[in-house]
Amino acid sequence: MTKLFGTDGVRGLANGQLTASLALDLSVAAARVLVDRGGYAGKRPLAVVGRDTRISGQFLEHAVVAGLASAGVDVVRVRVVPTPGVAYLTDALGADVGVVISASHNPMPDNGIKFLARGGVKLDDAIEQAIEELMGQPWQPPTGGDVGRVTPYATPIQEYVGHLVATTKPLSGLKIVLDCAHGAASEAGPMALREAGAEVIAIHAEPDGLNINDGCGSTHLEPLRAAVLEHGADAGFALDGDADRCLAVDHRGEVVDGDQIMAILALGLRDAGRLADDTVVVTVMSNLGFVRAMERHGVTVRQTAVGDRYVLEAMNAGGFSLGGEQSGHVIQHDYATTGDGILTALHVLERMVVTGESLASLAAVMTRFPQVLLNVAGVDRTRTDDPALLAAVAAEEAALGDSGRVLLRASGTEPLVRVMVEAETQDRAQGVAERLADVVRDRLALT
Repeated sequence: MTKLFGTDGVRGLANGQLTASLALDLSVAAARVLVDRGGYAGKRPLAVVGRDTRISGQFLEHAVVAGLASAGVDVVRVRVVPTPGVAYLTDALGADVGVVISASHNPMPDNGIKFLARGGVKLDDAIEQAIEELMGQPWQPPTGGDVGRVTPYATPIQEYVGHLVATTKPLSGLKIVLDCAHGAASEAGPMALREAGAEVIAIHAEPDGLNINDGCGSTHLEPLRAAVLEHGADAGFALDGDADRCLAVDHRGEVVDGDQIMAILALGLRDAGRLADDTVVVTVMSNLGFVRAMERHGVTVRQTAVGDRYVLEAMNAGGFSLGGEQSGHVIQHDYATTGDGILTALHVLERMVVTGESLASLAAVMTRFPQVLLNVAGVDRTRTDDPALLAAVAAEEAALGDSGRVLLRASGTEPLVRVMVEAETQDRAQGVAERLADVVRDRLALT
């Protein structure tokens, strides 16, 4: 059987790879694992189910709800809510499982299903494997009064927004542009910022089921940059389709990426005495400028493999309070179990209020090293330990010294190796990356 779960749930083309039948079977299997492990002794387990604004989310939601209820799980439908909102409500309602129907920043035709465990945390690998193993296996479903009940939840957005606003100081006096990506935060995002006291100009907040992430949001920052300049705003923030990530733009229209956001938040937490062990957790893709800036300010940087699940694992293992990725997926463990773009925006704005500094000034704590990423396709990704390739990498690293770095990453699914180089100038980074890409092609060519 083909592995279903990736690093962030099950994803695919809606009604292509991800069908209503698959969603139903997946939910039944998840419910069976939950019931087997829960020991409920007659009390039905409870699930919270939410989705983003994709049109396919409507039929997939019904399939998921049907699967859970048919397996004896009570279901609370929270409808369109950001992924971190589903995580929060799963915890707040004492639910045994949360389900998010979303493909995050992917294009509209895709969709996905992500399960959360009690407390609103990601499932571990063992539970995902157990779910896959039960797919399609015979079982005896409950009947009569033992099937689950399905009820809508009246105030999911209001309760989630109330939680967010309670974490921050008043933001009065700030004018903000918020790009909602026509996604799950189209209502919650502007509401949270306004209730916190900011003046908010919301753009791309009119979802029609087809326009999510379409030329907007965190993967398309040009409309946000233009809107910030047009409105003379103090800052702008762009969310993705399920609002678990956030990138920013300062008052000059300059992009503030996830590394800069984490640098701002790390120093704010440290100054408040709330940065656990004065440590922040990031992936190996975080810019060298971030690492250098944190070193200058006495903050330890822990680096993990690429993917928010690895950041979360390291944060949980070490009890750390802040982590994230360059993409803007920022996890503040004091307030959330997953990345939360609205929460991130609120706390960056709070830092602006507390310090009296502009976002541009705060972001200047680090200088981004130029970064070049080349994808070398058609190669044997299993042989990145080739001696000649390793020697070429070592030679380039020695030449760069402290002024840059090299990272080779094999794709997990394709015959492809990624060559990432950072250096003090764009030209130098480009030159090193191209030379190493040539070595990869030469040494790892498929025969």
